[in-house]
Amino acid sequence: MGPIFRLAAAASLALSGFAAANKAAAPRPVLPDAQLEQEIRARFSKSKISVNNFQVRVQGGVATIEGKTKVIQHKGTATRLARLAGARTVRNKIEVDDAAREQAARNLDEGRRRAQVKRSGVQRK
Repeated sequence: MGPIFRLAAAASLALSGFAAANKAAAPRPVLPDAQLEQEIRARFSKSKISVNNFQVRVQGGVATIEGKTKVIQHKGTATRLARLAGARTVRNKIEVDDAAREQAARNLDEGRRRAQVKRSGVQRK
């Protein structure tokens, strides 16, 4: 295989990767507000966050989500699902229960302590 062939093959491979990346980033068609709201609610109902009964409103492609949850991760999941449904912007007004916030802080602190213990227990040669 000659150097020119290798160069052409590399250029072709790079261009195909570029085209695939741009194809994935292509904008999706904009849904009417009522249809977008239905799509977001359908995604919520298929996920674990359905137990929270969040309220969803869409106006001008901007989704507003309101409600309360006892699971801190449900707030981020709601935003992600709304964006995947096609919302241009998401206003997440979900309130996380204080007990859930405290538990998340304890879990984070415990994870840090575990990592410190693990690092200090490793012997270097």
